[in-house]
Amino acid sequence: MNRIYLDHAATTYIDDAVKAAMEPYWQNKFGNASTIYKEGCDARSALNAARKNIASLIGANPDEIIFTNGGTESDNLAIFGIARQYKGGHIITSKIEHHAVLNSCKVLEKENFKVTYLDVDKNGIIDLKELKKSLCKDTILISIMYANNEIGAIQPIKEIAKVIRDYKIKNKNKKIYFHTDAIQAAGYLDLNVERLGVDLMSVNASKIYGPKGVGFLYARRGIKLLPIIYGGGQEKGIRPGTENIPSIVGLDKAFEIAQKMREKESKRVVSLRDYLIKNILKIIPDSSLNGNQALRLPNNVNVTIKNVEGESLILYLDARGIACSTGSACTSQDLEPSHVITALGKSREDAHCSIRFTLGRKTTKADMDYLLKVLPGIVKKLRNISAI
Repeated sequence: MNRIYLDHAATTYIDDAVKAAMEPYWQNKFGNASTIYKEGCDARSALNAARKNIASLIGANPDEIIFTNGGTESDNLAIFGIARQYKGGHIITSKIEHHAVLNSCKVLEKENFKVTYLDVDKNGIIDLKELKKSLCKDTILISIMYANNEIGAIQPIKEIAKVIRDYKIKNKNKKIYFHTDAIQAAGYLDLNVERLGVDLMSVNASKIYGPKGVGFLYARRGIKLLPIIYGGGQEKGIRPGTENIPSIVGLDKAFEIAQKMREKESKRVVSLRDYLIKNILKIIPDSSLNGNQALRLPNNVNVTIKNVEGESLILYLDARGIACSTGSACTSQDLEPSHVITALGKSREDAHCSIRFTLGRKTTKADMDYLLKVLPGIVKKLRNISAI
């Protein structure tokens, strides 16, 4: 059976060009970048080149790029790295953030920090007026994701940055920092940090056809971060540990490819996305789109199909050769309903009946047609036996 992979928000395969770029650094150029002999110098040269190239792609300086082991660590480093410089303070985030952000904030609440969790509207977008009302003299950090991993909702990052900037100017407050989790946005949206107006930004290689276990945090020059792990002096002492040169090289190549092809690829997958949404809503009774069709990532389709348990639907589709998910891969074993779907104002039952399809570079219209062919029969069968 030919498999159709529609869970690119969970992870992606490694691009052939990325794999080729990484290959020399497994055996031939295996040196430790902290050493001063030839092998180490070769590794350090690759490390510096990757840092310089990634920085150029987001309009940053090389010393503003910190390599990490992925998106979760990047989010944690941004949040704890800023917050723990204070004995307490106020943090603002949203109710639909990834758990890497939400759980970090919950830990900080136990450490004498106050956290405001902003509501979102039915499309998953925060209210800028509520953000303005939430800002106060104790606010030290705002963390709002660029694009949601479950419903693909795109937040108005530039406008959020302006709200923060205006507040800082009016109140002469220089200690508020703006972090965005751009992990899902990286392959499709503009990541120029100057245009976005962010102070910190997290990116992960495994969502952009790069290797798993590597990512980076952009931290604007002049921002002090406390480390969350301790060791040697790598990454300016902020993220110690021997650098994973093969993966960093892979991250660099994957990010470069993603940025170069994002506009063309976005147009292609938008067409497939809209085709899939239109036809699911047409042929599946009692189905609805989660989030707004326009204000979402080009590759994201998240729908509620009433009276069908999402997990059961995934298993039936898997048996027919289609891979998809109910939401975040990080919580796929959790029986609790999606916090993102319920934040939209939908019921727990609707959240349990939601399913996500995320398209990728190899996705074709034939894939969409096959999904649309098998989906109605599976839904009908599950509804006949459903206890929902």
